Amino acid sequence: MLLNEFEWQTLLLSLKIAFAAIGFSLPIGILTAWVLARCQFWGKSLFDSIVHLPLVLPPVVLGYLLLITMGKHGVIGGWLNNHFNISFSFNWQGAALASAVVAFPLMVRSIRLAIESIDIRLENVAKTLGACRWRVFMTITLPLAFPGILMGMVLGFARCLGEFGATITFVSNIQGETRTLPLAMYTMLQIPDGEQGALRLCIISIMLSLIALFLSELLNRWHKNKLVGQ
Repeated sequence: MLLNEFEWQTLLLSLKIAFAAIGFSLPIGILTAWVLARCQFWGKSLFDSIVHLPLVLPPVVLGYLLLITMGKHGVIGGWLNNHFNISFSFNWQGAALASAVVAFPLMVRSIRLAIESIDIRLENVAKTLGACRWRVFMTITLPLAFPGILMGMVLGFARCLGEFGATITFVSNIQGETRTLPLAMYTMLQIPDGEQGALRLCIISIMLSLIALFLSELLNRWHKNKLVGQ
């Protein structure tokens, strides 16, 4: 199966956007997962619901919300553009932002489950020995949750590769800039004799998704075996 220049460009752009989305959202995802797993505070259920809201909202709704908040004339996006010349409109950075928002709940959920599976007595013992909360997190929580973090990254990466609705609503469908694999397939199906190219991209998408799910399952088994061996 040979890809033409346009299809290679689309594949590489999709990978670039997915990697950027995961890299940007991972620190925030780890912090959010730790807060949900280890902290008790008023409004936690509401915060949890907001974090997982992208799982149930239509992607087009997420794209529209990003447009009115992070667009060039949006509430936050306009301020960033005026003061720092940062714009997420109609570029690959905006596509990465849309993908990150959609994939964020999946990542947080996997990391949270990994943190909750850690015996909290290990952390409490470290605290009684004088370790501060940050040191406990860096030396105990984070290493033990690492397989779950990797699993969350893989699942989030796969979700980023399949993102369509939020991306096309927020940053449109621009060749070489925001046209990822799903958008390219949609475009090819709208033109005469585009079915062959759409089929090739479909096969690539399936292969990438299967690889991601396979890695996720391996990491899940590794994590379970590691916990059993503790």
